[in-house]
Amino acid sequence: MSRRISIIVLMLAGFVLAAGSHAQMKKRVAVFSFEDKTDHTWHWWDGRAPGDGMSDMLTTSLVKSGKYTVVERNQINAILNEQKLGQTGVVTEQSAAQVGKMLGVELAVVGSITEFGYSKKDVGGSLKGFSLGVKKQKATVAVDVRLINTTTGEILKAENVRKEESASGLRVGTPEAAFNNESEFDNSIVGKATRAAIDDIVVVIDQNSESVAFSGKILKINGSEVLFKPGQDAGVQAGQRFFVYSKGEDVIDPDTGLSLGSEEKKIGEIEVTGFMGDKVSKAVIKAGTGFQVGNIVKMK
Repeated sequence: MSRRISIIVLMLAGFVLAAGSHAQMKKRVAVFSFEDKTDHTWHWWDGRAPGDGMSDMLTTSLVKSGKYTVVERNQINAILNEQKLGQTGVVTEQSAAQVGKMLGVELAVVGSITEFGYSKKDVGGSLKGFSLGVKKQKATVAVDVRLINTTTGEILKAENVRKEESASGLRVGTPEAAFNNESEFDNSIVGKATRAAIDDIVVVIDQNSESVAFSGKILKINGSEVLFKPGQDAGVQAGQRFFVYSKGEDVIDPDTGLSLGSEEKKIGEIEVTGFMGDKVSKAVIKAGTGFQVGNIVKMK
């Protein structure tokens, strides 16, 4: 009986360790600059348009959460320019998925700002550019956000996030379309509505990112040793084992042009032995043959 109990305890411990290993893996995310569909009169204290400002705020929030590895904006823009994607200034689901694959991320976030600024105010009188005797001001920020699985190109979630903030008791209001500094923006009702919208978008990402499977890619093979991405920045740990798959040709939907997936064949298994910087893992082949650069690495 005691031996049976010991075996059960060991099995449970193994499940716990496996679960912990999965929980520590960080999804890799690319946040694209949001399209600004408003009247383009507003801008951040440093000259950025709301589309760039909100996507930067979202990037910062995701990094601070510790749950994600987020690529830098300059990397996204470099590929968009190099591949001549988004030349119209609008990033589509297809182009976001394509850039995401090149960057090695599992999730792409694109969005459109549909409302931004003071949407309503009750005043006692008005002059051009000024509101006199303001009793109440209301600011609205609304964003249509879409989460894209870069492997398949499908939209995982489309959500409209709309937040309102109001202030009252002001005798004179000057709802400017610009801010002098970050503190002024943060303390404004527009800034508070923006922060609330960003917080809601983070929740949407948290709720849907788990449905995207973690994957990596072999970068180099030297005998029984391989280099693959990602590395420690994505939560990979020494001693972890991964399966390696060869990828077949993508099956493309002729109507949408999106990938419907591809056949994958498991060809072996590797074990992490160390790292090259934060973004590359070193591993040794534990089983299988025929490994090639570009093979897919997945959790066991």
